[in-house]
Amino acid sequence: MTRPRLGLFTRLLEEAPAADRYRFALEQIERADELGFASAWVAQHHFNGHEGGLPSPFVLLAAAAQRSRRIALATGVVTLPIDDPLRAAEDAAVLDALSGGRVQLGIAAGGTPASFPAFGHDPAARREIFAEHLAIFRDALAGRGVRGTDSRIYPPAGDLGERIWQATFSVDGGRRAGEAGDGLMLSRTQPRPEGEHDRPLHELQLPTIEAYRAALPAGIAPRILASRTALVVDAADRPRALELAEPGLRELAALQPGIDAARASLAELIAVTDTHVGTVEEVTESLTADATLPRSTDVSFQVHSIAAGHERTLRSLELLATEVAPRLGLATGPEAAEQLRTAHHAPATANGSRP
Repeated sequence: MTRPRLGLFTRLLEEAPAADRYRFALEQIERADELGFASAWVAQHHFNGHEGGLPSPFVLLAAAAQRSRRIALATGVVTLPIDDPLRAAEDAAVLDALSGGRVQLGIAAGGTPASFPAFGHDPAARREIFAEHLAIFRDALAGRGVRGTDSRIYPPAGDLGERIWQATFSVDGGRRAGEAGDGLMLSRTQPRPEGEHDRPLHELQLPTIEAYRAALPAGIAPRILASRTALVVDAADRPRALELAEPGLRELAALQPGIDAARASLAELIAVTDTHVGTVEEVTESLTADATLPRSTDVSFQVHSIAAGHERTLRSLELLATEVAPRLGLATGPEAAEQLRTAHHAPATANGSRP
């Protein structure tokens, strides 16, 4: 199995006006491309700028395509029950043409329930809507007639339909992604059952990976993205980085049942939110303990929920690529980007991994 590839993930959450958030994201993707990151994943959120800053990922990624050369341009994720699947397929096909075939399509059934009614959908029916929309999405990308018509999208999407990844928290979701031959996307953190807050994240995610791998059709190689929160700083900047980390991590920890986030120490907040923050040595050590990473094909890093700021984020990207990635054995550079571009065609070995 080849080494996991290094990726960037962003929710565009800087404390700045929208235009600056988008400029920052484009500069971060451009810098990641220069540093040899294999992928850049952008999240989609509607309405609430505090939760996420980008309702239209394909628009931003089209701009990123003009400022980058090799890095994969990926959605992380498109909330398919909300989006019109035909328009999403058309937008993805245009982006793939503009970027020279660099698109990866992360999709999910979830999303913020409060966003559904404005789009005319009931969040309680999101799984049923997702299944219906996913079928239309696949038909459109495969060049089949859409919704029982002879209408086929332009430009043709080629093999883009084989570059779908499904995000999930559950073993059943991992199994469904595997059965479809799609990639699997795992979150940066995951709610624990009450009373089990000390469980490592990999204990929750490894069963999903195993169910996914077991369900893959014969000959299909796994594609597994593990997203993680990491802010890597120089030693002199460590006190300020920890100071910046505390408010966001306390807010995130408060979402977990049974956690007294108001009284938790910073070390406890870092642990319960699965955050990696500190110097190169500290982040490398904490990531080395994460047993999910060696079972993944791709690892993406975001600074959220830490309000790191743009310049500190750029420095963290540099330290991840030049210092942390070599220590962890993560793949970077043109070869890693090319491997991801063709990963959906890679043959599986006998144990289900890539050669």
